[in-house]
Amino acid sequence: MATNGESGQNQTHRHQEVGHKSLLQSDALYQYILETSVYPREPESMKELREVTAKHPWNIMTTSADEGQFLNMLLKLINAKNTMEIGVYTGYSLLATALALPDDGKILAMDINRENYELGLPIIEKAGLAHKIDFREGPALPVLDQMIEDGKFHGTYDFIFVDADKDNYLNYHKRLIDLVKVGGVIGYDNTLWNGSVVAPPDAPLRKYVRYYRDFVLELNKALAADPRIEICMLPVGDGITLCRRVS
Repeated sequence: MATNGESGQNQTHRHQEVGHKSLLQSDALYQYILETSVYPREPESMKELREVTAKHPWNIMTTSADEGQFLNMLLKLINAKNTMEIGVYTGYSLLATALALPDDGKILAMDINRENYELGLPIIEKAGLAHKIDFREGPALPVLDQMIEDGKFHGTYDFIFVDADKDNYLNYHKRLIDLVKVGGVIGYDNTLWNGSVVAPPDAPLRKYVRYYRDFVLELNKALAADPRIEICMLPVGDGITLCRRVS
């Protein structure tokens, strides 16, 4: 999220250092999108959760408000009902999803940290949406392997959103391609990774940005070459790649 009250120079420096939730070059333009299109239409529950999350020390991990709005509309456009989310944090994108699904819609939500999820859970409960969520604490890969082994989950998911450990994105993709239905969509978050995907080798990057950059580059290359999907990489949030399964 953009933060207000800093000089342009400091703001630019901050974005390079911390990683900004928007890849737009102009803070003013990003603020315009938020104030004109996103915030006036943001459901009260999402606003509340966004404000709670902003106080958390790891708030850089949250889905941006514009991306939340995008996911919510996308899910409605594809009439999603059965969805999955890998990487939940405090649940902002989870809430965006739950709001978009019909009353009998379901989200299998996985994260290694229940404590963060429980920060947002009271807001999700207050919105009357908790019944749509099946939260599992722990690594997602063993759960996915079990689902594939069971055999009954193949091609059953309308939409899957991945915003988790970037070094496992390719491992997730190998499994998720079997679980999403033909015509269904997988969304991979952070595929432009703070803009570092085009940074020169000697660029001053934060340690975690540098560490995960090669994994993101590898994923982007693999997705572009995968004949089982159609892809679209969007400069929303920190970059999101949508993969539509075609075979």
